[in-house]
Amino acid sequence: MPQMAPLLWLNLFGFFSLVFTLFLISNYFIKSPSKMETQFKALSPTKLNWKW
Repeated sequence: MPQMAPLLWLNLFGFFSLVFTLFLISNYFIKSPSKMETQFKALSPTKLNWKW
């Protein structure tokens, strides 16, 4: 069985690195962020009785 040339190993590594990077980027951008429903409650100020 002939051995692979070092340049071919470098091409293979570059190809798989590129595919892996594109896979990670696509997974990051394909998921749409879920909208957080914020409920604004009216802040009622609490009155404090200061007894000096």
